[in-house]
Amino acid sequence: MSPFDPDNSYAAHAQQKQHRALLWARYRRLMRWMVVVAVAVTVLALGWLHWMTPENLSIHMYIAAAGGVMVAVLLAAALMGLVFLSHASGHDMSIEDHFDHGHDSD
Repeated sequence: MSPFDPDNSYAAHAQQKQHRALLWARYRRLMRWMVVVAVAVTVLALGWLHWMTPENLSIHMYIAAAGGVMVAVLLAAALMGLVFLSHASGHDMSIEDHFDHGHDSD
């Protein structure tokens, strides 16, 4: 049963709405943990950068490196989380595949 079927009853709609709320709560919880992970990875990357460079780098280099690492980790987490959210919510099943002609490709 797709969440986009027009003949869904009110009870089924309420159940789907509750299911989506749980999925979004799980996504937000995942992102909160990924912020903690991103901060830890950024600190490790800045420590590694400081340890590997023989001369002192400008503060601007540290700011740019911290921003780049933080954005990269959070963007990857957000996009992968949305992929899992889309699959779990049933949105992937509602898409019609015009290229699938009823046979499996090996």
